[in-house]
Amino acid sequence: MVVHTLISPKPQNTASTATLEVRGKDAVADGVVSLVLARPDGGRLPDWTPGSHIDLVLPEGITRQYSLCGDRWDPYTYRIAVLREPGGRGGSAYVHDRLAPGDLVDVGGPRGNFPLVPADRYVFVAGGIGITPLLPMIHQAELMGVAWQLLYGGRTRASMAFREELARTYGDRVHIVPQDECGLLDLASWLSVPDAGTKVYCCGPAPLLAAVERACSAWPAHSLRTERFAAAEQPAPARTAPFQVELRRTGTTVTVTPDLSVLQAARRAGADILSSCEQGTCGTCLTPVLEGVPDHRDTLLADHERAANDRMFPCVSRSRGDRLVLDL
Repeated sequence: MVVHTLISPKPQNTASTATLEVRGKDAVADGVVSLVLARPDGGRLPDWTPGSHIDLVLPEGITRQYSLCGDRWDPYTYRIAVLREPGGRGGSAYVHDRLAPGDLVDVGGPRGNFPLVPADRYVFVAGGIGITPLLPMIHQAELMGVAWQLLYGGRTRASMAFREELARTYGDRVHIVPQDECGLLDLASWLSVPDAGTKVYCCGPAPLLAAVERACSAWPAHSLRTERFAAAEQPAPARTAPFQVELRRTGTTVTVTPDLSVLQAARRAGADILSSCEQGTCGTCLTPVLEGVPDHRDTLLADHERAANDRMFPCVSRSRGDRLVLDL
């Protein structure tokens, strides 16, 4: 059984937004820049844990999520890395072409939906910019004295962000595999033998995640934790007919038609729900379910969390029955 990222029991929809200053901007690989962010007054930033991300709120309503990849013990700066995506929706192009040191940018979070859980050993698997959430995990494992290894693939050496930093700091525990030199990652040799004491953490493009999931299919439950860049392809909704959603705190009932998300319908009824990606990948809008059975369509909840049916992401998830009651 393969299990994806675990979500904490409580909805993480209380993240604040602050205006931060770009203190540094550096090219760290072909097509990748890192940003260092800090409060303009030099004050302390909210604490975070490995696997956390922040929202970068850019002009024209663009909001993008980026993993924190700096030193979590530095209370005054955040570091993120942004890959230029030629086929993207404009966020990465703005960061690369227009955002400069001294500029101010609104930041939401941090939020942690990809936590590092205790283990006897870790295997970290990164593909391209997927290295970013794993950097603070590696540092944390090192501080705890836990054995670990990193398998890091990319198109070319020049495209692999923080490659030199990792090799310089951690030596032969870091395995750099540029595809143009070595081919695809040899997952079979790394993951063919299940180990109950080992946790596997993977972040990267969808084909890599699918390959790692197949390689770990015989591992014990909860051995594999993944984080996705974008929403995974979903089957057709469980129902196409309208359904009712009761907002228990206000006593309001709204009708969700096929052209509306639960989030949109609830907001039209006055519900104050914080959201960000609206693709079921960031975890911002996690909402308790009091009655009914959700049609889960996110890429965050694990199998056992979906089976509990006590929470959902209203930005993408819907209802399997005629009615849902939400704690809103």
